[in-house]
Amino acid sequence: MKNSPLSQKHIDLSAKMADFGGWLMPIEYQGSGVLAEHNAVRNSVGLFDVSHLGKASVRGKQALSFLNQQFTNDLTRISDGQAQYTLLCNENGGVIDDLIVYRNSEEDFFLVPNAANTSDVVASISQKAPAGVEIRNLHQEFAVLALQGPKSLQLLESIGLTAKMDYMSFAKMDIAGCEVILCRTGYTGEYGFEIIPKWSDAEKIWELLAASLGSFDGLVCGLGARDTLRTEMGYPLHGHELSLEITPLQASATWAIGWSKESFTGSQVLRKEKADGVTRSLRALLSTDRGIPRAGMLVKNDRGDVVGEVTSGTFSPTLKKGIALALISSGYAVGDRVVIDVRGRESVCEVVKAPFVPSHVR
Repeated sequence: MKNSPLSQKHIDLSAKMADFGGWLMPIEYQGSGVLAEHNAVRNSVGLFDVSHLGKASVRGKQALSFLNQQFTNDLTRISDGQAQYTLLCNENGGVIDDLIVYRNSEEDFFLVPNAANTSDVVASISQKAPAGVEIRNLHQEFAVLALQGPKSLQLLESIGLTAKMDYMSFAKMDIAGCEVILCRTGYTGEYGFEIIPKWSDAEKIWELLAASLGSFDGLVCGLGARDTLRTEMGYPLHGHELSLEITPLQASATWAIGWSKESFTGSQVLRKEKADGVTRSLRALLSTDRGIPRAGMLVKNDRGDVVGEVTSGTFSPTLKKGIALALISSGYAVGDRVVIDVRGRESVCEVVKAPFVPSHVR
């Protein structure tokens, strides 16, 4: 089990810790809990340690053209200083990982994959890299902090940062005398930032940000709230909504595919699937009763036939209802109803359009 550079900080706050992709990370903190932490992000500001996320660099004269042949999205559509959500597929169209790519220049990219998939991402692209393109796994050289919520900009300005920037852009800045990459990205659906300092600087920056939270009714937040926040937004989590067995088309992530590109890994299979049509699709489900869907629960039609499975499910602190993301047979539209088997009891859900709550990322 690996540890964040902030592990002692979490222990000092009596955090409940758990395994996330081989990393011991905080789920929630004593004295607040998931509901309070979730609401802090929706209404004010929350600070997360997400240093378990991977980090890697790709550098070289052919870096842009090489990565554009590997990832689904089109890196030529962003400029230096911008970030892009993308997917790395295998030849069968399965998703090895979804990740954020930060473009420093045509010859210099910084990748942030999911924790458990970092080695697979680095290995997959390293096997295909041409001479002159250097790929480095920097997993434990950088930390990642997420400052999310409508008051996140005010908090950064209060410590002297001029941090107003467009969504999915980034810049190098100084916090507490340490150089960081400040990014207008996040995984909560709220206006916010991700801060990438050197591993050794993480504690100093965390202390400054955490000490500033009280002035803005903010809280330190664990990965339990991060999960309820991302589920309300309909954001996918690899291993749930995306996997080697779930293609981007099935996961309704076609917006992250650069179809106009000549090719990318898995493109032939995905183009055929697009032409033929998918047999199952990711749908957002809202409980009409008191049922709380959970991952792995079966989804049925009104005749009792199994039509799919819940990939993520939780109680929505914002809506005060059960919500779910589920892979179900294609053909179900907004307004249709399905039944979820919640531990032997039938719970009726309505198909709704994601996100469950409005996005405020911009």
